[in-house]
Amino acid sequence: MDLSLIDSLETPALREYIKFLLWHYRVMDSFWYLYITELFDEATADRLNEKVWGKIPALGARDLIKRFHLHEKGLTGLVQAMRYWPWHILVGYRIEENPDEVMISVPSCPTQEARLKRGLKEYHCKEMHRREFESFAREIDPRIQTECLFAPPDAHPPEMTCQWRFTLAGS
Repeated sequence: MDLSLIDSLETPALREYIKFLLWHYRVMDSFWYLYITELFDEATADRLNEKVWGKIPALGARDLIKRFHLHEKGLTGLVQAMRYWPWHILVGYRIEENPDEVMISVPSCPTQEARLKRGLKEYHCKEMHRREFESFAREIDPRIQTECLFAPPDAHPPEMTCQWRFTLAGS
């Protein structure tokens, strides 16, 4: 990996480059899904997406723990690591910490907004995100339980696309 460009960037330019990378990360993910759907069908794209999102977050969490020395377990560790997760930054997860639970809410999902703007129906993301959050959380602490309160295809209020609850088993 050639990091010479990154090493040469000052803070403002480095911030812009990170924004560029995150934007293209999301765009690549979106077009990958759309083209798999176009080439095969939505059910195949969903299965592949769910499989990928069942694996990648654990790898990401493991790497975040190592790179940023995040060794806290439990719900505190989940929140600490989640703040580094690219999708938290891209989507703007609203994280609410309570003593016995963590709530992650998505008031406005860029993926769903883009689909609706283009005349597509909402993407049924519930199972994909279940796998994402379970995979990520399990890597932080195997005791963390993930519960979806609602996510497409579920009905949801106009001001909230999805909401997830995290608790510790045995708490």
